Amino acid sequence: MASKVQANGLTETQIQQQEVEEKVKIILQAFASGSAHHHSMLLELWRIEHASFCWRGLTHLSSSFCVLDANRPWLCYWILHSLALLGEQIDAELGAHVVDFLSLCQDPLGGYGGGPGQMPHLATTYAAIFSLVTIGGKTALASINRDRTLDFLLRMKDASGGFRMHDNGEIDVRGCYTAMAVAHILDLLIPPLTLGVAEYVCSCQTHEGGIGGEPGAEAHGGYTYCGLAALILINQAHQLDLPALLNWVVFRQGKIEGGFQGRINKLVDGCYSFWQGGVFPCLQLLPEQLLHHKSIQHENEETILRLNELKIRKQSSNAEISAAFLFPAWKDNRSKHVIHEVEDQCQSDSNERMKLVTDYKYGPLFNAQALQGYVLLCCQVLEGGLRDKPGKHRDYYHTCYCLSGLSVAQFSMSRSLNALPLPSTVLGPFDNLLAATHPLCNVVLDKYFYAYKFFHGDDDSSQI
Repeated sequence: MASKVQANGLTETQIQQQEVEEKVKIILQAFASGSAHHHSMLLELWRIEHASFCWRGLTHLSSSFCVLDANRPWLCYWILHSLALLGEQIDAELGAHVVDFLSLCQDPLGGYGGGPGQMPHLATTYAAIFSLVTIGGKTALASINRDRTLDFLLRMKDASGGFRMHDNGEIDVRGCYTAMAVAHILDLLIPPLTLGVAEYVCSCQTHEGGIGGEPGAEAHGGYTYCGLAALILINQAHQLDLPALLNWVVFRQGKIEGGFQGRINKLVDGCYSFWQGGVFPCLQLLPEQLLHHKSIQHENEETILRLNELKIRKQSSNAEISAAFLFPAWKDNRSKHVIHEVEDQCQSDSNERMKLVTDYKYGPLFNAQALQGYVLLCCQVLEGGLRDKPGKHRDYYHTCYCLSGLSVAQFSMSRSLNALPLPSTVLGPFDNLLAATHPLCNVVLDKYFYAYKFFHGDDDSSQI
């Protein structure tokens, strides 16, 4: 729906965008005018406060959360993943309580509902299973009924190649992603599940380059991530128009804010730090030649110009101050980078899919420092938790995806999933460094590899 035009000739969205930019500029100007000591303080990740906010939510929620009764596995996932990114350990007793609760959400015929006794749903199935992966350990993982989960996924499969979110429910790209991610981690990627998925996702890619929720829908950051990640998991990403997708997502990073918007002509939102920012490490897993095509060479050139635009400017006034100026991109976002690599933390796996999700082929394609600046300066709440944008309230959803995007940005220069970043790539104190998250599943790496080994039949999974 088009925005209503105001008396001054601006649409409501344009007015809101100006208001957001002004709030961000005030924050950035205050940062720019401070000393080096103040810079270090302002760029600090408030770990203790964020962890305290999450711990409280995991053990007690107020009555206002009753509106999320059908999303209780999501609350578990958002909070547990946030704690894992922050390096917090879930004690055995609390972890056992969560496992018991999620077991009550598991339907006898497969899949997980939004709460005990609720109908199974693909989204809450993803949330429950990756909550259990995050808790880790054999008890948590063994609580997942793989056979019944496969039955549920097959029931949700539609003749279009997509998936229904629940019995008689809607079909959209979320279903493709959640089904493929669950099947991937549980070692259930069989031909009847993957058949037609690539065709369905490709039918949702728009003229803009991004991916919509369903055929004919507007390109959207969350669906773009879901569609791309789903196809990488089944080795079918080459069927997408990847140069057009890259062109679209690059332009979603705000020049002033440094954060990402979810759609064209929409406001920046902290959650897209992952939903849009997470697209780039997914693309980095693919051969670079897939991002080039002669027929759209001009679009690639425009994309490179946009990347250059996000680099530091040689001169700037306070009126022009932006995250891109304060937090420059690296010398050449399109080139390969020489990165100091630490010793591999995980043994290589002969399985081709395991190789696929381990090594990056080239360097970052977005201004990772500007994104870190937006999360640290504009999204943190003093009492703990993170938010959409200045002026908004904190919540567990935005805490999860702001931290996930921050992790992605911090590790964006690494050449593999299990290589630590250089201190210079982490904005602010190096203590800001979060745990690395798997770009295709959004679960911390050590938990991902443990679960992968567990479900793929490696008896030595306890050593990962």
